[in-house]
Amino acid sequence: MFFLRSYALNNATQPFVRALADKGWRQAVDDDPHLAAGVNVHDGRVTCEAVAKDLGLDYAPLSRTD
Repeated sequence: MFFLRSYALNNATQPFVRALADKGWRQAVDDDPHLAAGVNVHDGRVTCEAVAKDLGLDYAPLSRTD
């Protein structure tokens, strides 16, 4: 049973890992809004609104110029 769960997890995450490896994080995030949504902190700023709210910190959306 463990093997099947590991296989499923690998299949679900592999496209994201490949994109990061092939393109670098910046281009991969620019190209894929789902991957961009997973960036919570960048360059010392909280880029996820829900995380910023929960932690009582300022929210700074991730921009293409970061």
